[in-house]
Amino acid sequence: MPAPSPAPAPAPPGALAQPRSKTDLFLSFTWLALQGFGGVLAVVQRELVEKKRWMSRDEFIEEWAVAQIMPGPNVVNLSLMLGARHFGLPGALAALAGMLAAPLLVVLALALLYTRFAGNPHMAGALRGMGAVAAGLIAATGIKLVPVLAGNVLGRNLALALGALCFAGIALLRWPLAAVLFGLGAVGCVLAWRRLAP
Repeated sequence: MPAPSPAPAPAPPGALAQPRSKTDLFLSFTWLALQGFGGVLAVVQRELVEKKRWMSRDEFIEEWAVAQIMPGPNVVNLSLMLGARHFGLPGALAALAGMLAAPLLVVLALALLYTRFAGNPHMAGALRGMGAVAAGLIAATGIKLVPVLAGNVLGRNLALALGALCFAGIALLRWPLAAVLFGLGAVGCVLAWRRLAP
């Protein structure tokens, strides 16, 4: 009688998980997309970093930064990168399909409802309330990610200063998003390169 095969060794504490299949990617990104009403950053960080543990906080911040400067929606770019990392082009397409299929149906249904009730003052009030909640979710996510800046090559203080300048440029001075991102992004890249240079 053959000896039973040994059980697989448990993952070391703190090790990252990974998607089990392309179907897992599709379903996970579908669920993520359906939760992303009003602002998806908070949901993406919670699902991918805290719940599924497919990314560390450091990886999330780095890849979110790359996704943000690429053309197109940030979370779609991130889904493509994550899917491609684990399953190549088929994984990228599975993650993209998960991000777009079900939300497209929901958006079409909501658009039909909105055109019917757009003049209703209760609808306008509800949308303003959802906007406030979305702003709170994004702020809370940003605050949760501040501790990760301690390990940034620029250091926490300089990284926070660049973040404050970005906020001031966009929210207070109303500069174009692309100008702020590429301007401050270039400054951040140069500073990081100088600190990493031997």
